[in-house]
Amino acid sequence: MNDSESAAESSRRELMGLLSRHQRKIFAYIYTLVPNRADADDLLQETCLTIYEKFDTFEPGTDFVAWANRIAWWKVRQSRQKFARSKVIFDEAVMESVSRTAIALAPELDQRHVALEHCLGKLNDRDRIMILTRYERGHGVAEAASQSGRSLNAAYKALARLRNLLFDCVTNRLERESAVSS
Repeated sequence: MNDSESAAESSRRELMGLLSRHQRKIFAYIYTLVPNRADADDLLQETCLTIYEKFDTFEPGTDFVAWANRIAWWKVRQSRQKFARSKVIFDEAVMESVSRTAIALAPELDQRHVALEHCLGKLNDRDRIMILTRYERGHGVAEAASQSGRSLNAAYKALARLRNLLFDCVTNRLERESAVSS
């Protein structure tokens, strides 16, 4: 393998690592700007393709997510005609505002996600399976009830209790972390 092939392979590996670590953040950003999840999925794929094509313009050591989100922003703008038939249509000023807010909230959302993972780990297996099943794409309460061996009525009650428990756990964990870092 010559130097040029080695550099290309190294660049490809770096890109794949960055995308695997940050794809969820890029998707979340896109999803704040478009009316539904399917459109956000499509735009994520288009964004990833453009990221691949333009990766040689990315400056190592800079914020990859900010760079990728800017590409996503332009993909969303290019696709606005497609969304014009949707019930929810945002004008340019609203999209800019939502974009700025999403970027500003990203660090807090990352902290909340880490705290939620910790709190989910504290649940017993039956409760964790039920709540993860309920919020898995395409599943509802009936599926969660079945997976956890509960009746539908018991599942609704358990989910309400678990949501409150997880909310309190995440809130308390973030408050403790905030107090420690202050």
